[in-house]
Amino acid sequence: MTRSGDDKLNKPKYHVFVCTSSRVNGQQKGFCHTKSSVGIVSSFMEEIEGRGLGGEVAISNTGCFGLCERGPVVVVYPDNVWYGGVTDSDVEEIMDEHIEGGKAVKRLELSSS
Repeated sequence: MTRSGDDKLNKPKYHVFVCTSSRVNGQQKGFCHTKSSVGIVSSFMEEIEGRGLGGEVAISNTGCFGLCERGPVVVVYPDNVWYGGVTDSDVEEIMDEHIEGGKAVKRLELSSS
């Protein structure tokens, strides 16, 4: 079976992962979930749609990153930038500065140390 050019995988420029404390059994409970991380996902979805970036930016909710005390955690790939303590009101700034501006939001960035 051959594949036509129309079957190509359209890879987004950015992929944003938000910890929503999702468990394997489908339950959402944990630190990030209690800090309104589901609302953060919704805000990213609205910003992506409102800016017409649906083909360029993907959003996914994730399970625990193991940094609960630093949550809610948001990770932006392929830049491998990890943000901590993200709130709903930070989403627009991440979209403006990082996704559209190409520069990480330093005040939210988690250090590797």
